[in-house]
Amino acid sequence: MKHTTLLLTSMLFAILLPGCSKNGSGKKGPLPAKTVNGPVLNVSLEAAIDTLDQQTAVFATAFELIGNMVDGLMQMADDGSVKKAVCKDYTMSSDGLKYTFKLRDDVYWSNGDPVTAHDFVYGWQRAIDPATGSEYAFMISDIAQIKNATAIQAGQMDPNQLGVRAVDDYTFEVELQVPVSYFEQLLYFCTFYPANQKFVEKCGDKYATSPETCLANGAFVITEYSPTGRTISFKKNTAYYDAANVKLGGLHYEIISNGDEALRKYQSGQLDFVELSGEAVEKMKSSPEFTPVDSGFLYYLTFNFDDPMFANKNLRRAFTFAIDRERVITEMADGSAAAYSAIPRGYAFSSTGEDFTPKGIEFPDDCSYNIEKARAHLQQAKRELGVSKFNLQLLTADGETQVIASNSIKHQIEALFPEVNISIKAVPKTERRKIMSSGNFQFGLNNWGPDYADPMTYLAMWVTGNDNNQGNYFNPSYNALIASCTDGDLCTRIPERWAALKKAESMIMEDAVISPIYQKCNANLIKKNVRGIAFHAVAINRIYKNTTK
Repeated sequence: MKHTTLLLTSMLFAILLPGCSKNGSGKKGPLPAKTVNGPVLNVSLEAAIDTLDQQTAVFATAFELIGNMVDGLMQMADDGSVKKAVCKDYTMSSDGLKYTFKLRDDVYWSNGDPVTAHDFVYGWQRAIDPATGSEYAFMISDIAQIKNATAIQAGQMDPNQLGVRAVDDYTFEVELQVPVSYFEQLLYFCTFYPANQKFVEKCGDKYATSPETCLANGAFVITEYSPTGRTISFKKNTAYYDAANVKLGGLHYEIISNGDEALRKYQSGQLDFVELSGEAVEKMKSSPEFTPVDSGFLYYLTFNFDDPMFANKNLRRAFTFAIDRERVITEMADGSAAAYSAIPRGYAFSSTGEDFTPKGIEFPDDCSYNIEKARAHLQQAKRELGVSKFNLQLLTADGETQVIASNSIKHQIEALFPEVNISIKAVPKTERRKIMSSGNFQFGLNNWGPDYADPMTYLAMWVTGNDNNQGNYFNPSYNALIASCTDGDLCTRIPERWAALKKAESMIMEDAVISPIYQKCNANLIKKNVRGIAFHAVAINRIYKNTTK
């Protein structure tokens, strides 16, 4: 494995590919400086990133990298609130169905093209276009409820009929099907970022796969990246409208899957910030530089309803009751918390400040460690399926903590049920997602982090037809209940909607659609001279715009 260290000065700006540099506008802005002086923050990542395409990215680490270099209408403040970015002002109609955004006129892409309302129109149309194949198209349709998005997603209308338009170069207008109370929050998520149409189209399938095929309008410009590479580098964007407040000269990431290796590089001074796993957590948790951060990610077992075994509800419930989650997190030893519900704690709150998920075991009759119930459900499953033994495969990503958790799950189930044999298939997380999306699995350790601060970011996943419904759960009553909260009678009746979402979660738990295992805590080491990394449980988990070193 080859690792390179980024020089603190003289980082060369990559030359744009021929034909991928202009959008046809006569107005050109400043270009980022070719060299930038200043401190570089050295960070570890656990796995490679297959794309930096703002409309098709699916992993939290990709969201972080894209967020380094692209600003949307809004961005997340350090305290988690929504603040303006490319948008300088906006208005909402009295019925909540139309938003008009006035854009800054001093925001430029890194090729000198101005960022205009047309870039937002194209980016949003591109996200919903079935030809793009974005797994996050549902954010435009089901979640944001943009006018005509559902019909476009179904191939019944053309993407140019989406309810967005450029009134002029710096006025962007959005029409919704129904009012969406959290609409502003959605706008700092990558799917809603702008895209330069001529650049994207000329780069074609190569778009966002190299520095030459990426455009930045944000705090940093990418200088080193490939989908299979082991290092990713950024330099400060001196042409950024808020460059005066960006103190770092750049960012340098190393892909390191082994926690001990990451720790060695940190201790030798090659890294400023690492996320630990495995035994490295135990070694360093007493260090003054140890910084645990709740990631907001829920890890859970996804059962494939198309598999003959896991189509059986009693088998799913048997496994759910057979797992001692406290034992799992003890073996992981990274500070993660046991999870007993489909929605993690600490990110979704009611208008009165009530956490959607209270502490403790919320659904003891559906998700808890209960050997008696586990055995009873397994015996019933055996009778219904007409089998005496089970040979099953558990799919997982090959990250260190995921493998530890998967082995704990395997050993606990096998110890309780001698008639069950489980093999583990550990693959890179990009492959794990592809396998689960294809439906070619039995059950797997899955994860999801909130994209916005509302329970719907989880509950929408199990609606029929959602790209993230990887277990292919089908329940018309559930679909109807969720629809009533997104585009039905409850979308503006907030207390009633909250109660309906609680009911939807209880349906997921009672049906054992998933089996929650743990809520992830990131065990970080951060050098004492590093300040201002903004950690968030929602959307973009780490932001470095205000970081100093």
